[in-house]
Amino acid sequence: MSDLGARQLAALSELACLVADGTATRRSQLAQVTGLSRAAVAQRVDLLVARGLLVETETVATERGRPPLTLRLAADALICAVDLGATHVRAALTTLDGAPLAETIREIDINDGPQRTLTGVHELTGELLAEAGRAPRHLCAFSIGVPGPVEAETGTVIRPPIMQGWDGYRIPDFFADRYDATVLVDNDVNMMAFGEYSHRRHLRHLLYIKVGTGIGCGIISNGVLHRGASGAAGDIGHIPLHGHEDVLCHCGNTGCVEAVASGAAIARALREAGLPAAGGRDVVRMVYEGNPVARRQVRLAGQQIGEVLASLVSFHNPDAIVLGGVIAQLHEDLLADIRGVIYRRALPLATRTLAIETSALGERAGVEGAARMAARHLLSTEGIERLLMQPVR
Repeated sequence: MSDLGARQLAALSELACLVADGTATRRSQLAQVTGLSRAAVAQRVDLLVARGLLVETETVATERGRPPLTLRLAADALICAVDLGATHVRAALTTLDGAPLAETIREIDINDGPQRTLTGVHELTGELLAEAGRAPRHLCAFSIGVPGPVEAETGTVIRPPIMQGWDGYRIPDFFADRYDATVLVDNDVNMMAFGEYSHRRHLRHLLYIKVGTGIGCGIISNGVLHRGASGAAGDIGHIPLHGHEDVLCHCGNTGCVEAVASGAAIARALREAGLPAAGGRDVVRMVYEGNPVARRQVRLAGQQIGEVLASLVSFHNPDAIVLGGVIAQLHEDLLADIRGVIYRRALPLATRTLAIETSALGERAGVEGAARMAARHLLSTEGIERLLMQPVR
């Protein structure tokens, strides 16, 4: 915004983030936390309220007089959080502070290509807005996780192993002519990792492992999502396993852990054994039904995944490993063998306080992380400048 300098935008961002986190929700608290004068806080809060980003309301009255006013994020700025998987899309409409308004899930085939898939997302967005009774003008951001490598800065999909027809596609371009909204795109496992971390802020170093159709890893390092130099950090599904050189992976290499121990790989092994397993959900169902062949294959996959994770634990030394994805629903059937291999093979110092557990968010980790990532961006110095330039909603 032309009349606001970088320093003032940074101060506005800081105040909005403090309110969003619940760290400070009153003007006096904001002054105390930031060190700004009450007059400076009042000026900035008044601007955020006038522009429709903050709302100030009275709390419950007390016997000592007028109740204090409490600040919260306005409910008019909306986020559409989208978790695109290989076989499903989950979309959620939330307010800027994360309150859910509407949510849906549909089956898809990611190999139908970007135009057909994103047209489906566009249609789902319209349905969610109608269900919530909101207009498209209220939408401030799309936040989309995809099952492949992404150049997060431009939202471009880069040589994805399982997304046929997506290579080089810039996802934000699809939405540019349809919505006046910021579009963020990242690898789906990064979104899941961020969502899980948002519910475990006491853990500064976290590895989120998705075991579904494929295998991926989201990395939280000292509270920050780590993407690496080119956005490829965490692509552990293509780490080779010794002794499986005869197993061809869709990436073109052989022996990748994804080709050996993912939900798709377990289902393939069950089909070869004569069992009707189309994918990971069938694997889960068979284990729940007590099928001994399915349980044996899942435990073997746990050992194979554990071999890769043992190396990651020694390298990254996380506070916790969190398992998500459809196969992680099997909890102890999978965790027991993963834990056994990690504790046996990783450095003792790295495992002394290590927690290994399944996701607290389950299948909602992706949309939860997408929504929170979008909110963080919208309340950043760059994002809040864009919000202030838009008409009052």
